Amino acid sequence: MNTIKTVAFLFLMAFNLTLLQAQEGHSLEGKWNLTIDQDGKKLPSWLEIRHSGSKTLIGRFTYAIGSARPIAEIEKYGEVFTFEIPPQWEPGASNMVFTGTMEDDQLKGKMVFVNGKSYSWTATRAPKLPYFDNPKEGKTIKLFNGKNLNGWVIKPGNQWEVVDGILTSPKSGVNLVSEEKFKDFKLHTEFRIPEKSNSGIYLRGRYEVQIADNIGLEPSSIYFGGIYGLLIPNENVAMKAGEWQSFDITLIGRRVTIVANGKTIISNQNIDGMTGGALDNNEAEAGPILIQGDHGSVEFRKLEITPLSKS
Repeated sequence: MNTIKTVAFLFLMAFNLTLLQAQEGHSLEGKWNLTIDQDGKKLPSWLEIRHSGSKTLIGRFTYAIGSARPIAEIEKYGEVFTFEIPPQWEPGASNMVFTGTMEDDQLKGKMVFVNGKSYSWTATRAPKLPYFDNPKEGKTIKLFNGKNLNGWVIKPGNQWEVVDGILTSPKSGVNLVSEEKFKDFKLHTEFRIPEKSNSGIYLRGRYEVQIADNIGLEPSSIYFGGIYGLLIPNENVAMKAGEWQSFDITLIGRRVTIVANGKTIISNQNIDGMTGGALDNNEAEAGPILIQGDHGSVEFRKLEITPLSKS
């Protein structure tokens, strides 16, 4: 009997030690902001690494376009790690293959793209973004003045125009980016889209809140009101195409609350990293408001932002 108890005790200790080792994790674990050197451009991307059980590393990855994709396993060979991502919106059938190493708490490596070409990438740990309660409100700023495109960066090929006091993107073209940058804020916007259209608002130019004709569908991170590919609304409150709708968005640090059409659909949830299409991955810095204009037609009649600060 004593022998049985002893064996059981030793087994339990070994099991607990294994759990402890799993909980301690691996030096690769965490959230990483990747920058890919691809065809003369610096593409912001995002990687999350975490453990599953005591041995396996898994994660998520967001490329410069598209949504966060699961990584089934991150394999390690000595100091080298590697993982694969199946294509999503990329023009090809082959997986993207990433190989990397860690040096001084930074990552660097190579990516083989869907077309077989190889590109270099580097990564730093995603910064902690402080949250604070009871924020002090600054002066509300009208991002859209109802008259013209003053306050916005006008890019070549611009299709945005003001028609009868409405900010309009009548067709797919370029995105619209605010000249002013913001860190923590409350954003109020009123918009409408035609049937089957798709747009979005990027907070700090990095985190897309989806605007799309998704009425009646189950809530999803890639549908109306979701933080694209990352946060799922608790319900889909999208209205019919052609009707005016609204977002009231509060962003402090990483925490976001979204009230859509008068209902809270995301409440104080952390945004883990950039969504596809982000302007950059300098998350500790202020960033602009970006309106997606390279997908479908969209109209705005109101865009107002109130900066927030610690009281």
